[in-house]
Amino acid sequence: MNYKIEEIEGIGKARADKLAKAGIKTTGDLLAQGASARGRKMIAEQCSVSTVRLLKWVNMADLMRISGVGEEYSELLEAANCNTIKQLRRRNPTNLTQRMLEINAEKKLVRSPPSEAQVTKWVQQAGKLEPMLTY
Repeated sequence: MNYKIEEIEGIGKARADKLAKAGIKTTGDLLAQGASARGRKMIAEQCSVSTVRLLKWVNMADLMRISGVGEEYSELLEAANCNTIKQLRRRNPTNLTQRMLEINAEKKLVRSPPSEAQVTKWVQQAGKLEPMLTY
């Protein structure tokens, strides 16, 4: 799935404009250029953003490759310490669903939390996708 870059939580118009000047207009562009630590460092310098914040955005873009995750659930997954496709593929869907329900009850990140069936599909999809990020 490929989304406009500003659909990532925390990237507003001003940051999207800076990223566009660096050739990054979509989540796919961000993953392609920010897959490696070196690439993320270059983007961070070009766009005046911390490497920590940029890594968070790249991780969210990685999770958004899963059908049905999108910006809303990528933030909830990140809050549940499931930051990448590689991590998602190793998660127990029941436990992850429960953790996301607990976090959402506390932080109200999404209106409608995912069902265990949805999370199970995400874990299965993650198992079929190649990891893109290196650290």
